[in-house]
Amino acid sequence: MCVIFPGALGDFVCFLPALRSLTERAPVDLFARGEFADLAPPGVKVYSSECHQIAGLFLPGAPLDDRLRRFFQRYDCIFSWLGSQQQTFVQSLQVISQHRARVFPFRPADGANVHQADYYVSCIGENPQGPAIPTVVAKPDTKAWSESYWARHGLKDNPVLSIGPGSGSREKNWPVEFYSVVAKWWTSQVQGQVLVLVGPVEEERQGLDGLRDEAMVASHLSLGELAALLQRSTAYLGNDSGVTHLAAALGVPTIALFGPSDLRQWAPRGEQVTILSRNVECSPCHLSVMKSCLHRKCLAGLAPKKVMVELEKLLQMANLTRVGPGITV
Repeated sequence: MCVIFPGALGDFVCFLPALRSLTERAPVDLFARGEFADLAPPGVKVYSSECHQIAGLFLPGAPLDDRLRRFFQRYDCIFSWLGSQQQTFVQSLQVISQHRARVFPFRPADGANVHQADYYVSCIGENPQGPAIPTVVAKPDTKAWSESYWARHGLKDNPVLSIGPGSGSREKNWPVEFYSVVAKWWTSQVQGQVLVLVGPVEEERQGLDGLRDEAMVASHLSLGELAALLQRSTAYLGNDSGVTHLAAALGVPTIALFGPSDLRQWAPRGEQVTILSRNVECSPCHLSVMKSCLHRKCLAGLAPKKVMVELEKLLQMANLTRVGPGITV
């Protein structure tokens, strides 16, 4: 079957339960971001959604030639979360697939109060008994790479806190200086090490100098390498972001910091996830309000001490001993 999915990393992690269910019906050709091949489950081949076959469906009046028809008609069924609002795309896809395509909105309707993962599962007609839980397992080759990375950087004998200080929107980010406080506490009191995961967006925005002083920085990672480093970590701390969804899906003890985002729709799911939110009266808020907010009290008022208390709980659950002054385990 053909599956067309346009989302970013967090969206894709939420999509994984639905994608796994589809692979139980037939092998899947997934047209999405090419880097998702690092995370795709067995039975899925990943191709770029920017290929000319899909791009051509958006062009009004474009001829639907025999080659394009053969491309789509080889599939028994087609699921697309791309282009539901584009009449040309929908009509072209239905014609060329002989009406075997099902096209869904990328997001549930406003006010649906449904988690994104549950929404995707509902689109394909599944009725699970409980919430849809994404799961990811790092691939063997990247696991071997991460073991070498751990050894090269002296991380083997210490509890490692991985931090994801960025997100797709600056307004969803906990203040960097708060991350620096937690990083300093982890290195001095826990006597562990901190690994800051920096993606292209964070590199471009900069502003992480203080945090870099307290930690080791990992950048220019493939998604597979990122997953492997996360999976080796003692704990993970991050914003409402794709990396946080990935950490949770990998089973890493995860603390997710939420401010303006809707927890009901976007809370990361996994084996051991703690959500910290102040639940202020104006949260969650719409994008336009979030962009113009002057106080950001939903995140600026979330003190580092509260995060450190939760990290202490994770350490105790992992039976890790800490020897810093004034610390009781």
